[in-house]
Amino acid sequence: MLEEKKVQDAMQIILHAGDARLHCMNGLKAIENSDFDKAKDEIKRANDEIVKAHRIQTNCITNETQGEAGEYSVLFAHAQDTLMTIYSEINIAKRMIKIFEAYDARLTILERLKRVNEHE
Repeated sequence: MLEEKKVQDAMQIILHAGDARLHCMNGLKAIENSDFDKAKDEIKRANDEIVKAHRIQTNCITNETQGEAGEYSVLFAHAQDTLMTIYSEINIAKRMIKIFEAYDARLTILERLKRVNEHE
C-alpha cells in the first residue's frame, strides 16, 4: 500500500512538473515574439505548477523523516530529477524575460533616436 502511494506521488510530481514545462516553453515562445506580458503570465502559471509538485515532494520527504518507511524508488528519483530540471528551466526563463525586456527597451530608444536624427 505504501508503494502505491509513492507511485501516485511520483506521478503527480511528474504531471505537475510537465505542465510547468509546457507553460515555461509557452513563455519562451512569447519572449520570441516580444510578448512579455504573455511570457510573464506563462511563467507565473509554470511557477504555480512547479510549486504543486514541490509540495508533494516536500510532504514525501517530511513523512520519511518522521519514520514512514522510505525504500528507494527509481520512479520517485525520476520525479525529483524532473522537478528540479524544470525548476531550473523556469528560473532561466524568468531571467530571460528581464534580459529581453531590457534589450527591447534599448532598441526602442535607439529606433526613436534614429527617427529623430533622420528628421533633422
